[in-house]
Amino acid sequence: MQAVTHETETEFWSDTYRGRPIAILNRYGRLHVYLDHILQSNVVFESAGDALAWMMQRVDQGLPARLN
Repeated sequence: MQAVTHETETEFWSDTYRGRPIAILNRYGRLHVYLDHILQSNVVFESAGDALAWMMQRVDQGLPARLN
């Protein structure tokens, strides 16, 4: 797991889940998620827990990183 911190907030966090890379980027207080190194532009989260749960669910369901 990698984390870059600035003062008290984590700006970037990354890890792997079931072999797939996942990451959360805190940008101006909004959490953007990356699955398989691809920004999931259709979702933004207010809490890291919600973002992580969403990504884990996508991986568990076997969904691709980009949903059309």
